[in-house]
Amino acid sequence: MHQFQVYKIGPEIKLGSVDLSFTNASLFMLISAFTICLFLFLGSKKKSIIPDRVQLIAELFYNFIAKMISDTAGSKAKPYFPFIFCLFMFVLLCNMIGMLPYSFTVTSHIIVTLVMALFIFIAVTVIGFLKHGFKYLSLFVPKGVPVVLLPLITVIEIISYLSRPVSLSVRLFANMMAGHTMLKVFGSFVISLGLLGGWLPLSFSVALTGLEILVAFLQAYVFAILTCIYLNDALNLHH
Repeated sequence: MHQFQVYKIGPEIKLGSVDLSFTNASLFMLISAFTICLFLFLGSKKKSIIPDRVQLIAELFYNFIAKMISDTAGSKAKPYFPFIFCLFMFVLLCNMIGMLPYSFTVTSHIIVTLVMALFIFIAVTVIGFLKHGFKYLSLFVPKGVPVVLLPLITVIEIISYLSRPVSLSVRLFANMMAGHTMLKVFGSFVISLGLLGGWLPLSFSVALTGLEILVAFLQAYVFAILTCIYLNDALNLHH
């Protein structure tokens, strides 16, 4: 399926054994980042009391993320608002741009989602140790657990903690890849069956497209809110 193929654009660039060539994935990540910057610039340019449509949408996103951080991680997480906001907007734009014909879905590749998830995991762990020191390890020892079960529960908690980047990255990657694969399958049925027999798979394709738009937003939301939950553990040491 060509929509999942990564290919080079321009000359090949290598640093030793590492390939640093510019690819279609790099291009669409830059397009997503540029679109976000342009949207936020236009949304915050006038700052009028009666906002226009762009400013209104920008303020809705701002308030939506601010409320999500406040509800899940509390006031201590406010300094991390810019990161969570950028993370949500980047994942959302990458998902949405991937819905356009002849585009490329960056988040349908595990390497992209895994790198983001690993960065979040490492950053949250560093924040937890900087704030609480070795007391942060008490996160793996839940309160009220019988002494007999404590070794088993501790091992389970450690495995659960270490699996965070895997679950965070695979959830986004799998949902986006599966959705686009289904669209491709039903689209090929429409072409092969023709005008007379293709109306049924065509109707499924239309319904799936609407569902994929919803999934694109939900996956960006889930990615951001799980980041807030992990940040809450690091800041408030809830266990």
